[in-house]
Amino acid sequence: MTDPDFATLVSRWYQQHARDLPWRDPEVGPWAILVSEVMLQQTPVVRVVPAWQAWLARWPTPAALAADSPAEAIRMWGRLGYPRRAVRLRECAVAIVDRHGGQVPDRLEQLLALPGVGTYTARAVAAFAYGQRHPVVDTNVRRVVCRAVAGQPDAGPVTRPADLVATEELLPVEPTAAALASAAFMELGAVICTARSPRCTACPVESVCAWRASGQEPPAGPTRRPQRYAGTDRQVRGLLLGVLRETTGPVPHQRLDQVWTDDVQRARALAGLVQDGLVEPVGVDSFRLVGDGPSPQAAHPHQLTQ
Repeated sequence: MTDPDFATLVSRWYQQHARDLPWRDPEVGPWAILVSEVMLQQTPVVRVVPAWQAWLARWPTPAALAADSPAEAIRMWGRLGYPRRAVRLRECAVAIVDRHGGQVPDRLEQLLALPGVGTYTARAVAAFAYGQRHPVVDTNVRRVVCRAVAGQPDAGPVTRPADLVATEELLPVEPTAAALASAAFMELGAVICTARSPRCTACPVESVCAWRASGQEPPAGPTRRPQRYAGTDRQVRGLLLGVLRETTGPVPHQRLDQVWTDDVQRARALAGLVQDGLVEPVGVDSFRLVGDGPSPQAAHPHQLTQ
């Protein structure tokens, strides 16, 4: 079977079985697609949908977000996780306004130059917003290609240049068909060729899958141990941000002290939020979300460790 046949089979399956996700509506523009791609990083679809809808209702264009403060972006991000994405998305909006007149660029090199936009996101926007032919490779796509073409059960933790080459070889030549295939490969990995419980009998390319042809069976359990959250700095950071999101302006250090009893861990988590550009000190004993008011005074040298 030739590579275009592989893409055709997966694309036909996608057109019949794709999930009805709001950012897949043909009327959705490049900015909305860019926002969805940023939100979907390491975050389940079910959590992203309402956040995406609320975000675009408030900031339907890059200019609208660029005109607002980083603090409001962090607040609006809520509990999606990895809130640094909210700040980077606002920085991206500012760059789009400054460099491209408020329009999301359609050239790959211009997308790659935007703050917070990496290899995957740039290619995803170029393909899904502008119908271009680019290999859009995330964890799901790497797994599909690794299993179906290379006959291996797992593609590894990071995307390599070889993954882009292998995926591009599967794409149709015509750009619109290639963009459709890119979305189809991703969907197949998300709902059928999953890491833990692949549904091989429902797969449109089971008959030509190298992994199945080798006699391999679906993995019996998870390939990676879930990350622990309770008691970690991530949890403490989330608790601190929760207090700061609920308050406009500075929050006294004493109030933040109440969210976690371990002084050392709490100070470390707070210092990390400051270092990541999410929180800033105000005066000698208060903190606030970054940009949530006038420029703060210089921090006391011992403020972050007291």
